[in-house]
Amino acid sequence: MYKFVFLIDEKERFDPTHFQESIVLGLNQSGSDLEAVAKFLDASGAKLDYRRYVETLFDILVAGGMLAPGGTLSDDMTCTEFCLFKAQEDMETMQAYAQVFNKLIRRYKYLEKGFQEEFKKLLLFLKGFTESERNKLAMLAGILLSKGNLSAAILSSLFNENLVKEGIVPGVSACFAVKLFKSWLTEKDINSVSSGLRKVGMDSRLMELFPANKRSCEHFSKYFTDAGLPELSDFAKNQQSIGARKELQKELEEQMSRGEPLKDIIPYVREEIKKNNISEQTMIGLIWASVMNSLEWNKKEELVTEQAIKLLKQYSPLLKSFTSQGLSELTLLLKIQEYCYDNIHFMKAFQNIVVLLYKADVLSEEAILKWYNEAHLAKGKSVFLEQMKKFVEWLKNAEEESESEEEEAD
Repeated sequence: MYKFVFLIDEKERFDPTHFQESIVLGLNQSGSDLEAVAKFLDASGAKLDYRRYVETLFDILVAGGMLAPGGTLSDDMTCTEFCLFKAQEDMETMQAYAQVFNKLIRRYKYLEKGFQEEFKKLLLFLKGFTESERNKLAMLAGILLSKGNLSAAILSSLFNENLVKEGIVPGVSACFAVKLFKSWLTEKDINSVSSGLRKVGMDSRLMELFPANKRSCEHFSKYFTDAGLPELSDFAKNQQSIGARKELQKELEEQMSRGEPLKDIIPYVREEIKKNNISEQTMIGLIWASVMNSLEWNKKEELVTEQAIKLLKQYSPLLKSFTSQGLSELTLLLKIQEYCYDNIHFMKAFQNIVVLLYKADVLSEEAILKWYNEAHLAKGKSVFLEQMKKFVEWLKNAEEESESEEEEAD
């Protein structure tokens, strides 16, 4: 049973000095027993105004006292040795501290936003902390990010110019990021990292950890690979590839809207495939999306099919140029299925589109039968299979007749 002395009165509720003294006293009484610390914080929330003094509370738990601008401890305030910065620098201890913060925020949900803002501020103060203090903060951040107690939006503070700039050693931001991501990847895998970053748009901003003259995929990959984080290097390469594909699709759509001839578009696409090492399967998906985005579609279902047929007739030579492999044809079929399902006005147009592309030699009999028999998506499956039933029967009969004729010829 833990007992804590509370210095509570009305004055204290509106006085940060009294609030700080109460928290410091409780932490000193709890000592290095983090379970006792968690219980003290849980009980204190009913008596102390956490909502009003959220910054003070987290300053003390992290640094031992109130932080002045720049990250130094305020001299005129009571401090404690029992805080994150004075703890041992190892993952086990940081995981125990993460539990303290996790329990506190789960108990008092209104602290979530304040905790997020506190972390953004702490990251801006990194230069005011010792290397060991930065390491502990990075390890804690990685654990909390992996558990969803923090949003990756806090990383925006690391892009501050003063933290990014380098002297004879890498900038504070890049060094801090290494510790943070190692900690995150100790708890979860790269999928957790990529998901957390994408959720808040940080996936495309990691290059900003470095000065402007070093924001290249090559430098990023070498730095993090050398630091023992090849997963992050691969993630950055993948992001660069995604960025290149987005730019390519945008350019294709613009070329189509300008009405540029296919004799110019096809060589351009071939060059981009070579330059960005894009597979034909990926490219046919981009071309399909670009074609379908190049037109303003009619809202009336009966007119959409007519529009689609006209457009796809025009661009069938482009589609044919990049379906030289069976897998590319199947990819295109799946893209068509997905598009018709996601855009309800196209639900009835699926069969017409597939038949048109079959007649234009974009889709082969083999690809259509494979899609029909085993490789279709679940999206709208019953509707699309029913639409294709008669055409597939015709294909099978034509195939049988062809085989029969070949046998007779032999």
